[in-house]
Formats: sequence, C-alpha cells, structure tokens
Amino acid sequence: MYVVQRIVQKSMHIQPVGINMKMRYISFCLGAFLGFLCGAMSMQVMASDENGEVVCLAKNIYFEAGNQPLAGKVAVAQVVFNRMEHSAYPKDICGVVYDAKYRENWKGNMVPIRNQCQFSWFCDGKSDEPLDTDTFFESYLIAQDVIYGMYPDITEGATHYHNLWVEPYWADTLNETVQITDHIFYK
Repeated sequence: MYVVQRIVQKSMHIQPVGINMKMRYISFCLGAFLGFLCGAMSMQVMASDENGEVVCLAKNIYFEAGNQPLAGKVAVAQVVFNRMEHSAYPKDICGVVYDAKYRENWKGNMVPIRNQCQFSWFCDGKSDEPLDTDTFFESYLIAQDVIYGMYPDITEGATHYHNLWVEPYWADTLNETVQITDHIFYK
C-alpha cells in the first residue's frame, strides 16, 4: 500500500484548474478543429474515428471511476491495458472495453446482454453517453496520458477489479494486488 501512495504522491499529482487546464482545453479544441479541417480537406474517406481508442478508454474511465481521484481513474485505465496483454482478451482498447455477450434485439440490432459485459456500465441498460462534460473531459485527458505511457502501472498487473460493495464470484479465484480508493484489483 505504501508503494502505491508513494507513486501517487510523486507522479500522479492532480493539476489544479487554472492555466494548465485552460491550456490543455485550448489545445484539445484546436487539435479537434485542425483534425476536422484536415479530414474535411482529405480526398480519402476513412471509416474509423482517429480518436476512437481514446474515446473508448475515456468512457470506461468516466463510467467506472468518474467519481474517483486520479489514481483510481488511472488504475481503471491500466486494467484495460493489462487485459490487452492477456491472451483471453481482445488486443485493442475498444475491443476490451466493449467485450460482451451480444444478442439481436427486436429491431435487428446487436446489443449487449444485460450483466454479461466486462465492464458493467456497458450493459446496465442505461445510456452510455456521458452527461457530465467536465468529468468526461478530464477522463479524456487521462485516457490520452495513459495511452502515451505517462503513468506507471499502479495495479501491479491487475486484469480485474471490483467495487468494495460487491463480491463477484471470481474474486476468490484471483490474487488481490492492491486497493485504490473504492476498488480492489486482482490478477
């Protein structure tokens, strides 16, 4: 536990909302605008979203740890990366985040089966669109930083986690690595 606290203290300080956050916001908006312009002027039409992986990770951070401090958000993101390295999971961020059992609904669309997802927010029956824009923006920035390797793995290689208030069936079959805020991590 002491190691995690030291890592958090040294390399995961939260920047206060001020000039740094304003500059990051301005840079984000400018980058998005320039990306739009480049895409609009391009002769080639791309079928995928260039920010798709960041958005997938940001949504997972937002819904799984949006109310947590920085360490909790980073830890949730790192579980996605640890799963990508494991043979039992997809090899890309969106594949891990949206890993679920699916069925065809009455409209003919494939939808995740309720409570049959890797991350509960994706198949809980609620909207998957973030409502708190400030929290989602923060989650987006953290997702970018994690993808760029700005944080060490504070989960000690965890591929699973759960909230303190639940007792999943798999918890006894894995080794607990660390507890960060309201989540217990396992591998």
